Amino acid sequence: MEVNVKEARSKLSTILNKVEKGEAVVVKRRGKTVAKLVPVTHDQRLPSLKEFRASLKVSKPLSKTVVKAREEERY
Repeated sequence: MEVNVKEARSKLSTILNKVEKGEAVVVKRRGKTVAKLVPVTHDQRLPSLKEFRASLKVSKPLSKTVVKAREEERY
């Protein structure tokens, strides 16, 4: 389903009901797509930030790396 911004504003509740039932809705402004509303799937989870941080391998402390990079940019 495609709707323009004016229609999306006036029929938001109806559009959200359709999305909730599984339909994707594209919102257009002046003929160009600006948003796509899709149903939420509850099994999609973001990865754990703690696990992500643990997976990063840094040879030197990051603060020293940042300080060195800043000094190199200046000269």
